[in-house]
Amino acid sequence: MMSSKRSHKLLLLHFAIFCLLLLQENCTEANVILCKESERKTLLEFKQSLQAVDSSGNDVLSSWKSKECCVWVGVSCNNLTGYVEKLDFRSKFKDVAGTISSSLLKLHHLRLLDLSYNDFNGSVIPEFFGSLKKLRYLDLSNANFGGSIPSNLGNLSMLETFRLGGNGEGLFYRHNIGNMFTVGKLEWLSHLSFLRGLDLSFVSLSSADDWSQVINKLPFLEELSLSHCDLPSISPSFSFTNFSTSLTSLDLSGNSLTSSSIYQWLFNVSSNLVSLDLSMNQLKGPIPEAFGNMITMQELYLSHNQLEGEIFKSFGNMCSLAFLDMESNHLSTFGIVQNTSLSCTRYSLRELSLAHNQLKGNSVLNEITKLPSLSVLDLGYNLLNGTIKESIGQLPNLKVLRLAGNAFDNVVISEAHFSNLTKLRSLDLSYSYLTLKISSGWSPPFQLGFMLLCSCKIGPRFPIWLRTQTALVFLDISASEISDSLPDWFWNSVDSLVYLNMSFNQINGTLPHELRYKRHLDLSSNNFTGPLPMSLYSLWSLNLSKNKFTGSVSAICNIMEKWSLYLLDLSYNVFSREVPGCIAEFVRLKVLNLADNSLSGPVPSSLGSLASLEMLSLRGNKFSGELPLSLHNCKMLKFLDLSNNELSGEIPKWIGQSLSSLVFLSLRRNQFKRKMPHQLCGLKYVQILDLSLNNISGSLPSCFNNFTSMAQKLSLDQRIEHVFRKFFVIPFDPKYVDEALLTWKGTKQRYAKILGLLLAIDLSCNKLTGEIPEELTNLQQLIALNLSRNSLIGKIPQKIGQLRQLEVLDLSRNKFSSNIPTSLSELTFLSTLDLSYNYLSGKIPTGRQLQLFDPSSYSHNQGLCGPPVSPDCSMVEPPQVEHTREGEEDSINEFMKWFYTGTGLGFAVGFWGFCSVVFFKRSWRHSYYRFLDNTKDWLYVSFILMKTSLMKRIKALPTSCRRSG
Repeated sequence: MMSSKRSHKLLLLHFAIFCLLLLQENCTEANVILCKESERKTLLEFKQSLQAVDSSGNDVLSSWKSKECCVWVGVSCNNLTGYVEKLDFRSKFKDVAGTISSSLLKLHHLRLLDLSYNDFNGSVIPEFFGSLKKLRYLDLSNANFGGSIPSNLGNLSMLETFRLGGNGEGLFYRHNIGNMFTVGKLEWLSHLSFLRGLDLSFVSLSSADDWSQVINKLPFLEELSLSHCDLPSISPSFSFTNFSTSLTSLDLSGNSLTSSSIYQWLFNVSSNLVSLDLSMNQLKGPIPEAFGNMITMQELYLSHNQLEGEIFKSFGNMCSLAFLDMESNHLSTFGIVQNTSLSCTRYSLRELSLAHNQLKGNSVLNEITKLPSLSVLDLGYNLLNGTIKESIGQLPNLKVLRLAGNAFDNVVISEAHFSNLTKLRSLDLSYSYLTLKISSGWSPPFQLGFMLLCSCKIGPRFPIWLRTQTALVFLDISASEISDSLPDWFWNSVDSLVYLNMSFNQINGTLPHELRYKRHLDLSSNNFTGPLPMSLYSLWSLNLSKNKFTGSVSAICNIMEKWSLYLLDLSYNVFSREVPGCIAEFVRLKVLNLADNSLSGPVPSSLGSLASLEMLSLRGNKFSGELPLSLHNCKMLKFLDLSNNELSGEIPKWIGQSLSSLVFLSLRRNQFKRKMPHQLCGLKYVQILDLSLNNISGSLPSCFNNFTSMAQKLSLDQRIEHVFRKFFVIPFDPKYVDEALLTWKGTKQRYAKILGLLLAIDLSCNKLTGEIPEELTNLQQLIALNLSRNSLIGKIPQKIGQLRQLEVLDLSRNKFSSNIPTSLSELTFLSTLDLSYNYLSGKIPTGRQLQLFDPSSYSHNQGLCGPPVSPDCSMVEPPQVEHTREGEEDSINEFMKWFYTGTGLGFAVGFWGFCSVVFFKRSWRHSYYRFLDNTKDWLYVSFILMKTSLMKRIKALPTSCRRSG
């Protein structure tokens, strides 16, 4: 009996094993053949209206051909049923575009649809999405949809995750931030009762005053992002009952929320918050102590508000707090010392950012050493000063230390400050003016990836200990007072460097024959010599300006991946010969500066291929000929400096027609001639226009009032700069600031940091004629106007007093006549004035300004009187102009004709009589030759004395047309 039972059991066991094997076989087959033919056709229909490419530009959807649709890219099926459940187009392609076909409705089992990080060109979300009833996950974020959100999305009652906006990194990918979703009331959202994750960031909710009530009706909500939604304030009558206890992550950043409108709601919304982001709002005053009740908080972001006072008073009991970001507030006190016996935060805190506040003194750093778990510390750009104690080097977990932009003038730090920082990977002491007193044989305990020591005193010797830092990716030792030769080992020891900045030192040496893998290289303002390397690898930015490099610039043709170069600055060197034609291959170049070299030949027509060019400077070379027409293709140009060359021909009309974005234009000191084209008035953004020292003739255009930047009060940038956002490895956006050499108030000066604030027109030293057009007086924001050394006539415009911002006015050495306009005395900012060498007359207008100038400002105007030229006008007679009657003029002409005839005959008779005597009488001939020798010597000495005197007088002139600079 027992044997029978056992046999039955064995039979059942074998049967079970057989079934399991059969089931496994069926499952294995199911993994191979699952696709439903009807859904395969649906997917092919869906494909017809889409385009999807990979990073190489290939059509990825071309792989949707096989019979097994469940293995197609972006498609996932249920392993048992074979139905399509997921369409995930995020990160599978470089970009998906086109329109969404309603054929998706035939995928009755679709649970996940992810179209994020693609480009649907601002099209609206299809209405039929609201009929995909089985969807549990819908992600349309950063896909460039637009318009209003369909309210029938509230029919997706099974939805657990719903994303429409961006979440930080999405900002980089968004094609059009301004093309935000719009929505009215959010009542439809309350029907999605199973929601666990909701992201509506960058959705305009300014009209959704019910947003807080709706959130209250989502009982399972765990993650909520309403960043940059323009949220309206919460009504004071709002009920705080029945709030969700499930919410763990809340992002309300960038909404201009005030303390009174958000704090009461916030401290009632959930007692289980783990992550809270209130950055970029308008929170003011001290930090509420109620934050201390959020004992589950791990991440707290309060940056870019207006919080003030003490920091740790409110956070001492948050025993789980690991990340605290309070950058860009008005905080002045750290406050952890007072709570050392109570605070448990000091043991949990791992990342602390307090940059851009008002922390002062040296006590903050002393308190920081009481945070033993700290791995990231950012105290940059505060008011810290005093000594830095060596105890900072006893934070064993510290990976990032940033003390940049503080006031540690002449404070010395040594090896002891880094003694135990074995995990340190990033060190930023830039602009803190610290002195690093490090022995040459020091071997740091760390391996840094990022080292920023700009403006710290490291020199005069080159830091030998850098040789140990073989993992460096980013190195900035600019302006660090190094005056030494670059060691031979340097280039081989920093192979991993992507960013290298050693500018503004006195480093000498040559570049290696082969320069590897330096994406950003800045060696400007040093003493490097020799030619460019013959082999240059993948560069994004190359700045070798203000050195002594020689030879040809043709080596740039050896740069690999020419499409990646954004910036090339070789200015202020000794390069010669012509610019190579390969410059056309740098199609993404934004900045090209070859100024102040000895380059020659014509301006290359290949420059016209650089359609992305924003800055072009060829100043101070020997370029000749006319400007190539191809330059009109550089429509992005903001800065164009071709001054101090030998360019000729007419000023091209296309400059004003095609280069309408120009802010700076200088053609100074060339050989341009003929009329100034009126098309230049198309430069409505121009702020500096310098055409001086040419041969331009004709009258001034009457359309100057088209210069909008000079005529209207606009918000101007202090610098004319170019930002490069491609440098992902760099913790900031590199910028290139344009520099210009301008004649300002009689002297030549270089301008960079405030160049964008100057508004100037310089047309001096040309051959301009006619009167000053009245329209010029509409440039009410103009700061400097120089029309000197031309042949302009007529009166100075009566409305010149409308140029209220004018600081410099030079109208000297023209032919202006009549009185000085009384409105000129109303220019209260005028500090430089020159009206000399004209035909002005009458009394100098009285006022606050004109009597304060030196009399030389009015010299050589014989008819002017009054202070500061003379005490009064009683003794001054206006200049008399003699007029000759018509009959008298005919008599004078007849007399002059016979006078010149007689003079000619007398000269001929006297000349041949003298020559005959000298030829036949020997003693007379010798005496004549001695006389000529003595006369020659006297003339030579007299000429040298006159030349010396004349040069002294020329140098003493306030402005001149000498061909210099």
